[in-house]
Amino acid sequence: MAVKFSDLHTESGLKSLDDSLSGKSYICGDHLTKDDITVYVAVLGRPNSLPNVSKWYDRLSTHLTTSFPGKAVGVRIGAKGAPAAEAAPSAEAEDAPFGDADDDLDLFGDETEEDKKLAEERASKKESSKKKESGKSSVLLDVKPWDDETDMKKLEEAVRSVEMPGLFWGASKLVPVGYGIKKLTIMLTIVDDFVSVDSLIEEHLTVEPCNEYIQSCDIVAFNKI
Repeated sequence: MAVKFSDLHTESGLKSLDDSLSGKSYICGDHLTKDDITVYVAVLGRPNSLPNVSKWYDRLSTHLTTSFPGKAVGVRIGAKGAPAAEAAPSAEAEDAPFGDADDDLDLFGDETEEDKKLAEERASKKESSKKKESGKSSVLLDVKPWDDETDMKKLEEAVRSVEMPGLFWGASKLVPVGYGIKKLTIMLTIVDDFVSVDSLIEEHLTVEPCNEYIQSCDIVAFNKI
C-alpha cells in the first residue's frame, strides 16, 4: 500500500490516496483487499473534494453493507440478544480446481506396491497438515454507547481491554450517528479455532464491566482471510 496509514488524517495524505486511486476501483487494482478496509476505517468520512477517494469510499461502503464477501451485515448483539451471524464458508472447503503436483499419477506405467505406499503416506501427511492449519478472519465491528454522555475514550479502552489467545485489535475511528452520539468502528483479526465473535460480544463486550459504556455491538463485515 503506497499510502502510509499515519498520513490518512492529513490533507496531503488524502491527496496522495486520491492520486493512487486514479483509474482503479480499489487500492490494489480491481479487487477488494484487506488494505481497502484498513484505509476505510482510517479515513474520517467521505472526502467530497477528492473525486477518486469519494468514489472508492462509496464503492466500499456498498460492499460492507450489501455484498461484502463472507459478510454478516447488520447483526446486532446487545443486552437482549440477537440471532447469531451465519458463519462464513470454511477455507478448507474451497478446494483448488486442480490437484497438487504430489497427487499426479503415472498414467503410462504400472503402479507398484511401493508407489501405493508412498501415495498413501503423502495423502496422510497432507491431511494431517490440513488439520493443523487454523484459518483467520477479519471483522469490522460497530460498538455503540448508551448515550451522548458516554466517555468514548473509556469505551474504546474497555473494548481493547478484552484479551484472549487469537484475538488482535486493529485500527478504529469514531463515527457520528446523530443527536451528538458517536459509535466506535473497530477492526479485529481472529484465529477461528480460538475466538468466536458471538462469544466475544455476548460474554465480554456486553457484560460487566464493559457494559458500563457499551450498549450494543453490530458485526458490519466478516471476511475469511
